Amino acid sequence: MSDTGFCPELSGDVREVRDWVHEFARTVVRPAGAEWDEREETPWPVIQEAAKIGLYSLDFFAQQWFEPSGLGLIVAFEELFWGDAGIGLSIVGTGLAAAALSASGTSEQMGTWLPEMFGTPDDVKLGAFCASEPDAGSDVGSIRTRAVYDEASGDWILNGVKTWATNGGIANVHVVVASVDPALGTRGQASFVVPPGTPGLSMGQKFKKHGIRASHTAEVVLDNVRLPGSCLLGGKEKLDARLARVREGGRSGEQAAMRTFETTRPSVAAMAVGIARAAFEYARDYAREREQFGRKIGENQAIAFLLADMATRVDIARLMTWRAAWMARNGRSFDQAEGSMCKLVAGETAVWVTEQAIQILGGAGYTREHPVERFHRDAKIYTIFEGTSEIQRLIIGRAVTGLPVR
Repeated sequence: MSDTGFCPELSGDVREVRDWVHEFARTVVRPAGAEWDEREETPWPVIQEAAKIGLYSLDFFAQQWFEPSGLGLIVAFEELFWGDAGIGLSIVGTGLAAAALSASGTSEQMGTWLPEMFGTPDDVKLGAFCASEPDAGSDVGSIRTRAVYDEASGDWILNGVKTWATNGGIANVHVVVASVDPALGTRGQASFVVPPGTPGLSMGQKFKKHGIRASHTAEVVLDNVRLPGSCLLGGKEKLDARLARVREGGRSGEQAAMRTFETTRPSVAAMAVGIARAAFEYARDYAREREQFGRKIGENQAIAFLLADMATRVDIARLMTWRAAWMARNGRSFDQAEGSMCKLVAGETAVWVTEQAIQILGGAGYTREHPVERFHRDAKIYTIFEGTSEIQRLIIGRAVTGLPVR
């Protein structure tokens, strides 16, 4: 843990990562964004290009995750999503499953399954984290997917339907949150690894989405999925001890899905910052060139002031995101719900800034001749997934009041 305070100054190593990822985003990701958005398919060739240069790899994610300032992945995600959010999410979506595994798994489990989530540059694989269900989105306590222990064989049997799963059904490794004891709500849940080729796991409906359309999102159906005991993250001894504490009225620790989301909120916020920055820069450059009434539209106070507000809000969102990432890396607790704060502000900033970018371009911004309409479609999900803006406000409200806000 670092004893120094938060400083928004990137180290030389982090700046190198930022510039390296920006170049990939500029030359490979952004030129492909419109095509894969229209196709609504996983951009396997782009993911493979990312794997070949080491961007899509376990080594890269691990190195940046453990970067001392906590800003390695954050700046990489901003640059990648500056390029295109749909392709960006298809590249980093495995990271959510990896985070879930790292948050709850043993060293042996991580050593076994993390490499299987990424594969190799010649044989790219994906990971998927499956928490949400048709009747359990924000309310994770309503998860119905059930994991039942078979005493005779030592296996776990999973049944249920997951939804909104990034890479769901096409991933090599799925991490599934299931209820072990429904009477305990969120405290009776656990996470399981479903290895590739496990009978009973199948892809349900693939969703046709408003935005981030190059990222695969689908239902995952679990029909008598039988897993060996080694697939329970953390192991049965640890689970039994936790459940016993809960049943005796003690604390259970953090719930599996919530632990994952809290860990990844600054990363998700960085994605939103990247989209917002892309929209601001495009609108700024357009205002410098577009002429109406004999002058550049950027010379009009209405446009200049709007751009000023856009730039300011992007910077606020970035600084809040960096602070939360630094706090997480250095073991500082989110006493004021700083993780939720950065996700709330970044998501809502992305929606607002992308909408203003369309306004600055006028009718042109509403067409697919310019990318700002795609930026706007992509931005909206950041007020919804991994905790809606309303849920973030609930978490923040509880933190700042100390009251059981409902």
